[in-house]
Amino acid sequence: MAVRHGDGTAPGLDITRLYTEELVPVCSPRLLRGPHPLRQPGDLTHHTLLHLDHRGDWTKWLDAAGVEGADLSRGPVLNQASMGIDAAVDGQGVVLARTGLAAWDLIAGRLVRPFSLALPVPYAYWIVCPMATAKLPKIVTFRDWLVAEAADDTRRLGEIP
Repeated sequence: MAVRHGDGTAPGLDITRLYTEELVPVCSPRLLRGPHPLRQPGDLTHHTLLHLDHRGDWTKWLDAAGVEGADLSRGPVLNQASMGIDAAVDGQGVVLARTGLAAWDLIAGRLVRPFSLALPVPYAYWIVCPMATAKLPKIVTFRDWLVAEAADDTRRLGEIP
């Protein structure tokens, strides 16, 4: 049994969707106040944008939000999502994060979503196992527990204002 991040194709395997993600801006709650509080997407022009791997995701999000004039050449480009999330928790800027990776920091209040706009992500998390073992009681029990835990996280994320 394994948890895979992908498009949901796994020939020859039993597959169950565990968690669907979105790409959302997240930041430290401190950035909601101060000299340039984040109240509307255009306020991002006054803040450091933290980039993961490239600057394309911010381009898509800002276009969808109708924000013009953001300098996408500013801000560090990080190669690990965890580095971007940690930098955002530390108040170093705003990062576009996958909800699955930022969930615990959002639930714990270390991060906030200043804006509701989310971009779809083409991949999700899937539980996979060989067809021959998919109905074994221990596999069913563990899979059901994982699905319930993911559903609880999704519910808790939905309760955050």
